[in-house]
Amino acid sequence: MGKRVAIVGAGVSGLAAIRCCLEEGMEPICFERSNDVGGLWKFSSHTEEGRASIYQSVFTNSSKEMMCFPDFPYPDDFPNYMHHSKLQEYIKTFAQKKDLLRYIQFETLVSSVKKSSSFLATGQWVVVTEKNGKQDSLLFDAVMICSGHHVYPNMPTDSFPGLEHFQGKCLHSRDYKSPGDFQGKRILVIGLGNSASDIAVELSHLATQVIISTRSGSWVMSRVWNDGYPWDMAYVTRFESFLRNVLPSFVSDWLYVKKMNTWFKHENYGLMPLNGPLRKEPVFNDELPARILCGTVTIKPSVAKFTETSAVFEDGTVFEDIDCVIFATGYGYAYPFLDDSIIKSRNNKVTLYKGIFPPQLEKPTMAVIGLVQSLGATIPTADLQARWAAKVFANTCTLPTTDEMMDDIDEKMGKKLKWFGQSNTLQTDYITYMDELSSFIGAKPNLPWLFLTDPQLALEVYFGPCSPYQFRLMGPGKWDGARNAILTQWKRTVMPTRTRAVGEAQRPCHLYDLLRMLFFPVLLLAVLLTFY
Repeated sequence: MGKRVAIVGAGVSGLAAIRCCLEEGMEPICFERSNDVGGLWKFSSHTEEGRASIYQSVFTNSSKEMMCFPDFPYPDDFPNYMHHSKLQEYIKTFAQKKDLLRYIQFETLVSSVKKSSSFLATGQWVVVTEKNGKQDSLLFDAVMICSGHHVYPNMPTDSFPGLEHFQGKCLHSRDYKSPGDFQGKRILVIGLGNSASDIAVELSHLATQVIISTRSGSWVMSRVWNDGYPWDMAYVTRFESFLRNVLPSFVSDWLYVKKMNTWFKHENYGLMPLNGPLRKEPVFNDELPARILCGTVTIKPSVAKFTETSAVFEDGTVFEDIDCVIFATGYGYAYPFLDDSIIKSRNNKVTLYKGIFPPQLEKPTMAVIGLVQSLGATIPTADLQARWAAKVFANTCTLPTTDEMMDDIDEKMGKKLKWFGQSNTLQTDYITYMDELSSFIGAKPNLPWLFLTDPQLALEVYFGPCSPYQFRLMGPGKWDGARNAILTQWKRTVMPTRTRAVGEAQRPCHLYDLLRMLFFPVLLLAVLLTFY
């Protein structure tokens, strides 16, 4: 085989990396500190050092057709939104079917990744691992870091005066597993992300009172979207992306806020974001508005200070006799086996070209897979990142100069601030990002060609969900089953829900989208005439 590539972590990103290295004729060796694949989705009833942690009741926020490996659809009978155990079953099946397990060294900790003495000439890395108390040092031509970013909790205790005097229990959402111990308790949840909402809703069925404290609010979306279809299959489309990117910003912002408020008026629930038009990742929770209506969950502003038994909020109200404070305050980026200056090469902030490559390295032989966040799913994003990284390692794709990469990072940072606001996460627009990566490897769908040669498929690709199969439809890594997978994705979507067949199965009609597209120039002209 060709170059040896070290892969840190055997979650979905690590499995994608192994497969893509094999496709490029390289020799991958993956190091996984636990005893199984799955990463974040490998549930444990207790937290484990250095590993991501989820709670027992976790379900996916992306639907199955939008979060599969691009050439490996889920079984037809799998639900659209899966419990973590179903997703773990799929991940293990993928690893087995693709024969990836033989390349993984389980129960092996990566303790150090350093440049070799010949790095300037070879780009090689020295990887030190530990297993059963024994250390081993190996030389690799390239490294893919796939260890995720839900490992090291952010506990902003210094931001809350008086917390050191609080006599109740404090924990991070990482340490939450199930609601059993919270029966009859009074709970304060700090934060309003997906974990905060899930935990608050779950506890509200057993606890005496649950309060969510949020600094900036958030849009709350249902997983069930137009006509009962999964939200991402209706929203994450090329046509919707086209409208968002070409409409004047004030029109796009107005439409976005109106859409987010369709389910319920966020102002009436205390959830309205401080800056509504920002495209920050919304919260996906089908139950939260109902729990607020029932009075079992209450939304409050930031905590101004803690006392021994209570929290005083910025509006002057007080939550008395608190039993437990749960900090759902996210995670920090940390790779303890790697010199911080490699990933955080400027102002101690993560600085990566396209969210993957450290731009200051003399040789492009390190890639970070799975760090970028968007409204799209992690699995197809990681798969495309790994495909490009593997081709860079194999010298079939090249990167720009360091200066060009830094300029691109600055440009993307400006766009990120405009669309998503100030954030420590690497956020981006899903379809724009995926199209950019796929263009680097020659796998971006050629829509004009499809409309000329296969109109039925072209309509589904453009107006239908931007499903992962699109990025294995043509070019290197093409999957022969991609066309059929795209044309049958709606059938697989309704299959697990049509357990009592009544009439014909329904699917969205592209005629409505086509009429909207034809109407768009008329609308734009009217807007321009109004203002000019």
